[in-house]
Amino acid sequence: MTALADILRRQIAAQGPITVADYMAQCLLHPRHGYYMTRDPLGQAGDFTTAPEISQMFGELLGLLLAQVWMDQGAPAPFTLAELGPGRGTLMADILRATARVPGFHDGARLHLVEASPVLRAAQAERVPGATWHDSADDLPEGQPLFIIANEFFDALPIRQFLRHPKGWAERVVGLEGDTLTFGLTPPAPLAALDDRLDGTADGTMVETCAPALPVIDALSSRIMSLGGFALIVDYGDWGSAGDTVQAIRQQQKDPVLAHPGEADLTAHVDFHALAKASPLAATPLTPQGVLLARLGIAQRAEALARNLTGAARDSHMAAYRRLTDAGEMGQLFKVLGLYPPGAPQPPGFG
Repeated sequence: MTALADILRRQIAAQGPITVADYMAQCLLHPRHGYYMTRDPLGQAGDFTTAPEISQMFGELLGLLLAQVWMDQGAPAPFTLAELGPGRGTLMADILRATARVPGFHDGARLHLVEASPVLRAAQAERVPGATWHDSADDLPEGQPLFIIANEFFDALPIRQFLRHPKGWAERVVGLEGDTLTFGLTPPAPLAALDDRLDGTADGTMVETCAPALPVIDALSSRIMSLGGFALIVDYGDWGSAGDTVQAIRQQQKDPVLAHPGEADLTAHVDFHALAKASPLAATPLTPQGVLLARLGIAQRAEALARNLTGAARDSHMAAYRRLTDAGEMGQLFKVLGLYPPGAPQPPGFG
């Protein structure tokens, strides 16, 4: 029994079942027992590994993409260079190293990181000195063009789940069966907010919504619309959502979602269509990560790095390249969406 599980049981016993979104928010961000508030979850000693931790090539190529878009928009300065959910700071460190020779880029950049976890903020400070930290995207500076990247940020935002029923939609909730946390459903009822999901779904279809993503998109869009910039979103998901995609990862393995509250990472697939629909910005075609990295030259970069490697080090390097790009690894599951001002040049690599 985790400490957070006991808190949740008492809450549900007193107040009734909670939404999946409330459960996720408590598990991830509870001030004393939340997953992200108490640990560094990344790497071999953690619960999962993200693309920047797999290979420097990921951050290098996406950094050069950001720099190219910055140049295509006239190399404005000063500008905000930001990341949502920066992990250990590895991605931003790789971006800065790769762009060090881009004339004017570092001189014009003002570094900002959006991070809720005090543990991860400490790790980021070691890799990205001179950054300014914020609790939310709303706190990012206004009055400057914004060039921002979000890698595996939106998948960790709490989602609600609804099951289609002949009488409307039944919301999936977390309740109690004895002392055990268990899933249940509310009585079905019409829900105007899901009227647009009636086409393309049938009775028994589960759909997911992510309300916390909308103010984030709004904050980024308002800044980019006013003075220019680019938002680069990398995550797993697709154009639209269907089915139960919530998963828990603990000690590098999938875990039952309700088994270890506060001790497992909880995520859900990102509905990229919902993100694009919520923004007035122009959207790139949704592009698989492997395809985008290939267009940006990852094969050539992998070959160049491999020339100085032998034996196990070379094997590990090439395995990392395949993990980032192969369709059976991260190459197809992870997608990339770019948002940029209407009328600005389309970012390179998106076809």
